[in-house]
Amino acid sequence: MDIGFTEEQELLRETARKFLDGECATKFVREMMVTETAVTAAFWQQLAENGWLGISYPEDNGGSGLGMVDLVVLMEEIGRAVMPGPFPATVLLGGAAIAEAGSAAQRGEYLPRVADGSLNATLALTEANARWDAAGITISAREERGGFTLSGTKMFVPDAHLADVIVVAARSRDGSTMEDGISLFLVPKGAGGLSVKLLPSIDETRKLCEVTLDSVQVPASALLGELHAGWVPLSRVVDKAAVALAAEMCGGAQKVLDITVEYAKLRETFGKPVGTYQGVKHKCADMLVEIENAKSLTYYAAWAIDEGAEGAAQAVSMAKAYASDASRKVCAAGIQLHGGIGMTWEHDLQLYLKRGKACEVAFGDATWHRERLARLMGA
Repeated sequence: MDIGFTEEQELLRETARKFLDGECATKFVREMMVTETAVTAAFWQQLAENGWLGISYPEDNGGSGLGMVDLVVLMEEIGRAVMPGPFPATVLLGGAAIAEAGSAAQRGEYLPRVADGSLNATLALTEANARWDAAGITISAREERGGFTLSGTKMFVPDAHLADVIVVAARSRDGSTMEDGISLFLVPKGAGGLSVKLLPSIDETRKLCEVTLDSVQVPASALLGELHAGWVPLSRVVDKAAVALAAEMCGGAQKVLDITVEYAKLRETFGKPVGTYQGVKHKCADMLVEIENAKSLTYYAAWAIDEGAEGAAQAVSMAKAYASDASRKVCAAGIQLHGGIGMTWEHDLQLYLKRGKACEVAFGDATWHRERLARLMGA
């Protein structure tokens, strides 16, 4: 493993930070929070022009053809800026599922439009049981009339109200294992029997939806990948998305530490900055240790995925579990060190706390990933 980033990756970090500092200040984030879309068309188009919407898709499909490590670099900066909008839903989930499982024709039809910003997508995976494993997928897909009929309800679907196409994970048969019999389907916006309802969520910069499929009929061409064999590509998409969110939590936690250290230098008590007190210094040092450990695990998980390394799944769970805990601890410590002002709506810390909490539970929280890690280890 090559420890460190390439010159191109450092340039990506630098340009991403410069762009987000200029175009995605917290004033913009707060303005987007109260809107239904949480993003403007102009901002979304800028992301497309930057090449971010197709960063991990093949060049043949309009993307940049970059790997997970490059995506992690970008996601750190996105977390640092608390960038609003359906980037994870479209790029990490819906578009990624098409890239992973789709046929050449499906990839050619959808991915260039995702990359140029003209099409939004998402992935409908979780249900009311809130499980992230194959057993949590219970909605049915029946073969009939030369196509499929989908019935059931999906919960907590990211930005489904903005999606032009939803990748739906459904159970197409009862297999010998829970993983067997899961299929993926492309359901277009406006399909008969499809309804989408916004749900309240802790992170208002990204919306969650309830998606109801009432005997939604789709043609055979809507099948994404092989029938009954959708779990393997789906699990790869979820693992990559989990690492991307771990990176985002690292970026957000780093920004919280930066804000806190700057405050500790300026805020005075008893005639001197609070940062000169040992208790504050130690707390900031603890925050740094948590962040650096989370970054190391996340970078390794991204590298392991890119290299197809043995144990990549274990690396994913270690990164997601540690980053989830670290983000929560760092945000809590930052608020504590700020005192009363840290609890106010006017201060930006609440934006990072909410984003971190939303990322923590997405794709399995720390407890879920520790249990998964134990299973992968044979415990």
